Amino acid sequence: MNNKILVIIPAFNEADSILSVINDIPKDMIDEIVVVNNGSSDGTEVIARNAGATVIKEDRRGYGYACLKGIEYAMSKPDSVKPNIVVFLDGDYSDYPQEMVELITPILEHDYDLVIGSRTLGKMESGAMLPQAVFGNFLATRLIKWFYGVTFTDLGPFRAIKFDKLLSLNMEDKTFGWTAEMQVKAAKIGLKYIEVPVSYRKRVGVSKITGTLSGTINAGYKILWTIFRHL
Repeated sequence: MNNKILVIIPAFNEADSILSVINDIPKDMIDEIVVVNNGSSDGTEVIARNAGATVIKEDRRGYGYACLKGIEYAMSKPDSVKPNIVVFLDGDYSDYPQEMVELITPILEHDYDLVIGSRTLGKMESGAMLPQAVFGNFLATRLIKWFYGVTFTDLGPFRAIKFDKLLSLNMEDKTFGWTAEMQVKAAKIGLKYIEVPVSYRKRVGVSKITGTLSGTINAGYKILWTIFRHL
């Protein structure tokens, strides 16, 4: 199969980091980088476009909104250039884009449907995840194991998935429940998945989620609601 790989990067005010993210992506492996400008008020869009990325806009704020817009763009492409694999990557430079090969390889060589980059299994810089994020991640993955019978160690955003399998999940979440929804739905329909260790560092700038009390509460609630909703 002539694999075509598309990278989707949701980005909200990531002008200080988006260039580093794009530059570190292994260009020999992928066909297109799509930055979804999620209502940024800084130079994110201009920097991303100048760095060679395709930039599309989604002014409705929300991580899920941005991811859905990226999927919509991929679906709109002619069949001859539609992607076979989609990689999701954050724009804050907390992940190591060059590790993308570790996520794509299990799909190409072992026919996995979904590969999650696990920060828990990998090398994490001290302070890269705040205590509330560590606890929330632990609780969410434990609940998924109890209720859905699958074992994950992380809800990390760095992940790769076959495009046809992604479409079969009928993703809907607009905000903080996106990653949990994908993993819960993958469990329900029996996708072949694996986690691979990825490195993680302190993000550039302040997190829009765990960087504030309200963001932490809203994200935690939405993730738990998503897990219970799909039972």
